[in-house]
Amino acid sequence: MMNGIINVYKEKGFTSFDVCAKLRGILKQKKIGHTGTLDPDAEGVLPVCVGNATKLCDMLTDKDKVYEAVLTLGITTDTEDMTGEVLERRPVTATYDRVLEVIEQFIGTYDQIPPMYSALKVNGQKLYELARQGKVIERKPRTVTIHAIEILEVTPSYDCSDVVQEVRMRVSCSKGTYIRSLCRDIGEALQCGGCMKSLIRTKVSIFTLENALRLAEIEECVKTQTLDQVMLPVDQLFLSMPKVVVKKEACKLLYNGNQLKEENITWENDSNHNNIDKIRVYDSEDVFTGIYEYDKRKNCYQPVKMFL
Repeated sequence: MMNGIINVYKEKGFTSFDVCAKLRGILKQKKIGHTGTLDPDAEGVLPVCVGNATKLCDMLTDKDKVYEAVLTLGITTDTEDMTGEVLERRPVTATYDRVLEVIEQFIGTYDQIPPMYSALKVNGQKLYELARQGKVIERKPRTVTIHAIEILEVTPSYDCSDVVQEVRMRVSCSKGTYIRSLCRDIGEALQCGGCMKSLIRTKVSIFTLENALRLAEIEECVKTQTLDQVMLPVDQLFLSMPKVVVKKEACKLLYNGNQLKEENITWENDSNHNNIDKIRVYDSEDVFTGIYEYDKRKNCYQPVKMFL
């Protein structure tokens, strides 16, 4: 069984589920999971976990993300992007300075109402299923964090060169942020409405667009037996944590997921080990086995997540 993370470039037209299904066929392996849904019309970085790396899915979903989006002003739709039915068209009068002023107001935390066309569940039913039935229900706002928004390019209106019609922007944000809804909210703040025209996810944790592979490229790696060159080992996500190696006589404790004491481990370096919270643990053969956390009450390390 293969274990690791592949940085997939999700192309337009595929759902995140589609990507995993196709990879199961390419890799001939069932245990595969993605780390955060991308809409079918969106594209970009989709880290996919293979084998025991699927235990990382929830951890990567929680990571901050970076997107490049195009916001079209003056149009609102039921899906909050250009694929939906147009609900309203309004004149746009905002200049670049006004657009910049409003966008900067969204940096920080704000309460965002998720879109009806989303996979969030209300009373056990997905919102998009209700939306397809023509139902619109009240959604509770969720607090999200916008770390930064950078305007990359603006397209002026055909009627007036001083008026902004489209904005291409880079957004760095927390988990749970809907860029479609951010576009909607910016448009409403500009009093003209707005929706998302396109979306590319450019970064998730350490995974970037530059290193992402399309499904066809991954299939070619399998054929040429070079997949190990592009599949990231699980422990590479935890390099910020100190490394310890479990002594041979204590490996049985490790393999059974038991607690470890200071006398059971050898530190990779001799620096000060006080106030260290989490460590990445390897067995005596230098095989990565899991993440442990220090328990002050018991004066030992307890397993957080095992990758045996």
